[in-house]
Amino acid sequence: MSAPVYLNGKFYSAQMTGVHRVAEELLRAMDSILADSGAARDLRILLPSNAGKVDGYQRIQTTEPGALPWIWWEQLELPVRARDGLLINLCNLGPLAARRAITMIHDAQIYISPESYSPAFVAWYRVALPTLGRNSACVLTVSEYSRQMLAQHKVAPAEKIRVLHNGVDHILRVTPARDVTSRLGLSSRKYVLALANTQAHKNIGLLFKAFAQVRHPDLRLVLIGGASADDFRAAGHSPGENVVIAGRVSDAELRGLMADALCFACPSLTEGFGLPPLEAMLTGCPAIAAPCGALPEVCGDAAFYAGAHDPEEWARTIEALSEQPALWEARSAQGVAQAQKFTWRKSAANLLDIIARHSEDGRR
Repeated sequence: MSAPVYLNGKFYSAQMTGVHRVAEELLRAMDSILADSGAARDLRILLPSNAGKVDGYQRIQTTEPGALPWIWWEQLELPVRARDGLLINLCNLGPLAARRAITMIHDAQIYISPESYSPAFVAWYRVALPTLGRNSACVLTVSEYSRQMLAQHKVAPAEKIRVLHNGVDHILRVTPARDVTSRLGLSSRKYVLALANTQAHKNIGLLFKAFAQVRHPDLRLVLIGGASADDFRAAGHSPGENVVIAGRVSDAELRGLMADALCFACPSLTEGFGLPPLEAMLTGCPAIAAPCGALPEVCGDAAFYAGAHDPEEWARTIEALSEQPALWEARSAQGVAQAQKFTWRKSAANLLDIIARHSEDGRR
């Protein structure tokens, strides 16, 4: 009988982030593949004491929560509970002492853009990541770009790192809230959507400068997410009158905003993958991105690109998209075709193959 495979469920004790979404979608897709195929595989989610509600799975088992919460559970209790099997960590961290583990490290941002994080966060991750890279049997990451960066910064040797692209088709399960545009006082194709994030590498200040130059007075920049106008001002930015800071939105509201947007803007200086622009592209919303990080790798020729330090080029690209409906339609169709290449089922099938290979290695 094969040894059990344990899934690090610490992410069930935290607020949803992009990294946590990746873990949930991979588990959901693996469970579906196992249920459809009837394959025998012993997968068990291990949970800390403060875990929230876990989605119901058909083939993946959910165990009783442990005695400890958060990082204490992950570093002290989890390696003991997983000692007789293979441990899968999907959210950047895992028990530093675990040897029979596969660990997904999504990016190398703490090395590339340390100013985006607190000093304590950077210090911890610069200890944890290379330790996990050294001790894990295999390291996963989400793009060839991230693989190169993790190797360059000596988190793990390149030959030990496997690329497992994110999927993006989860966005199609969401029914769009079609009233969100009017509730925010917006008009269809008269606004550009982007993330409200003050981290330095997200480079949102570039969009404020671009919209100060956009010649169409009816065009708006709509920012969604946790950062407020005061947060941007504290970070040294000056949102103009044509900027709408909408705050946090539900998945349904996000889908509704993408449906009516002129485009999605991603001016990041680095991205380990680039899920938001791909989500937009899959819904038919064109994307404009900076040609940085993994964005050209995942968006391909289906996105517009504008320089990461050139607000004038961003303004010109936005204006051209607004003024040329045929260009919008063509790039919308190209974006859908590109984003359809990235599915959670494909990624989960690859992950199950990797798990099977390392499970076999562990029994030899």
